[in-house]
Amino acid sequence: MKYVCLRLALCAGICLGLAGRAAARQIDSSYANTYYQGRMELFNSLPLQKNAIVFLGNSITERGAWGELLPGVKVMNRGIGGDNTFGVLARLEGVVAASPRKLFLLIGINDLSRGLPKAVILRNYDRIISYIRRHSPKTKIYVQSVLPLNEPLTKAPYLKNKKDSILQLNAGIRQIADKYRLPYLNLHEIFADGHGDLKAELTADGIHLKPAGYVIWVAYLKARKYL
Repeated sequence: MKYVCLRLALCAGICLGLAGRAAARQIDSSYANTYYQGRMELFNSLPLQKNAIVFLGNSITERGAWGELLPGVKVMNRGIGGDNTFGVLARLEGVVAASPRKLFLLIGINDLSRGLPKAVILRNYDRIISYIRRHSPKTKIYVQSVLPLNEPLTKAPYLKNKKDSILQLNAGIRQIADKYRLPYLNLHEIFADGHGDLKAELTADGIHLKPAGYVIWVAYLKARKYL
């Protein structure tokens, strides 16, 4: 399967380089489940759209009807439900092959839900951005913050007590964006209520956005001339 075969070795190498062999055994770097593989088969079967706008991330990205929200714009939705920073790293070859005009990156909540150290997540972020800049230097990268959760609405235990971790991760993501002099898009602040929770009217399950959320998202990007 094109663009998929190098994944496990790459991810294992990242873990070993970060924390040594003993620590790496405790890090869940898996991602290539059947859903991931099915999405990759779809991506690899599609014609390569050069100079498109790419939305890259997990289910929050995947659920966006970007083509309908941006009529007349060449868009590639490269969201995969359940994906994490390891999975994004492993599929970048197929993304940069299209030489995107712009790329909007949003990833990290699934890493946090597994309890991955923020240092590991941020190191992966750095590698993702470095890879894109090296292999598609004309692509304009937009680094987006992780969205808040509405924990009273979430059912899964692994999504509980993540408010502070999300804020800390976003602070680190912002530092990486600054390091590469890239725009940092604080989506957290537009989707959070006064308590820092994902606005209840914009979510049914506490993590994913309702369609109205994507309308707000696109309006935000347009208002700031990112689109």
